[in-house]
Amino acid sequence: MLKRRTFTTAAALGAVAISAPFVHAQGKLEKTRVSIAVGGKAAFYYLPLTISEQLGYFKTEGLDVEISDFAGGSRALQAVVGGSADVCSGAFEHTINLQAKNQYFQCFVLQGRAPQIAVGVSTKNMPAYKTIADLKGKKIGVSAPGSSTNMVANLVLSRGGVKASDVSYIGVGVAAGALTALRAGQIDAISNTDPVMTMLEQKGDVKIISDTRTLKGTQEVFGGPMPAACLYASSEFIQKNPNTCQALANAIVHGLKWLQTAGPGDIIKTVPETYLLGDRALYLASFDKVRESIAVDGLVPSEGPKTALTAIGSFDNTVKPEKIDIDKLYTNDFAKRAKDKFKA
Repeated sequence: MLKRRTFTTAAALGAVAISAPFVHAQGKLEKTRVSIAVGGKAAFYYLPLTISEQLGYFKTEGLDVEISDFAGGSRALQAVVGGSADVCSGAFEHTINLQAKNQYFQCFVLQGRAPQIAVGVSTKNMPAYKTIADLKGKKIGVSAPGSSTNMVANLVLSRGGVKASDVSYIGVGVAAGALTALRAGQIDAISNTDPVMTMLEQKGDVKIISDTRTLKGTQEVFGGPMPAACLYASSEFIQKNPNTCQALANAIVHGLKWLQTAGPGDIIKTVPETYLLGDRALYLASFDKVRESIAVDGLVPSEGPKTALTAIGSFDNTVKPEKIDIDKLYTNDFAKRAKDKFKA
């Protein structure tokens, strides 16, 4: 059974609605050294972060960024809530989970407009799989318990009449460890991102039963646009460091613009070799599959937060949709200015 973690933080002070200060001309950075926590940086889910880092876009904005990579989004979230990181590169829905605990964190630039997560059943362990109900009592691999991959798995299970408590969730990361866990028979099913899922799919290791790696698939699963990877921070941090947040948003939107025209060869040259998981061709096949799910301009779509809230509220009893203030979950102010700057 998935254990929920509770956090206490001064970020609850952000309960007052915030509006990012309008900066006519970006002023002096309040902080030049910024620590970013991310859960599974090698996944395409966070490709804009990697691109902006590798191409020096953070440095161009005057930032000295330190990125700490964790096994999954829930671990990265803990780092930000606990104060060991300033900003989280994580899933949009974490802002909802946190607000439900009276902890106010806000997305200020979007990296992904689809979760890029697929759920697959092991063809080795479950060759006779027919319906979601067959997953009762099984082991499901996720990047880390409480992460976005866990959220999607919960949603898929709930629609098939299976509770999260009916299965066992096992953290397997988003890279080689995930491939090994599935192929070695340590887990019966997996909810993960690309390139892992495409690699398993192409080799016949899994049967895909739910897919949000495309905009069409996301619409089918969530019923609307689903904001995914983003940079989020406490409302307090954003209030105190508007110019720094603007610089971060600028760097990400700069990366998003580069990705709009980048070819496969450009991607291969830019990402670390370890991201390819030993198979360049499959890595590029994965990129082709998820490319449209990468955000274009860093803006959160107007209907996106409502879609996310409806999805989470459908299976998470701790989240009461009527008590969540959607306007406090995100701001597009920084991304709009970055979009104007780079004509994204």
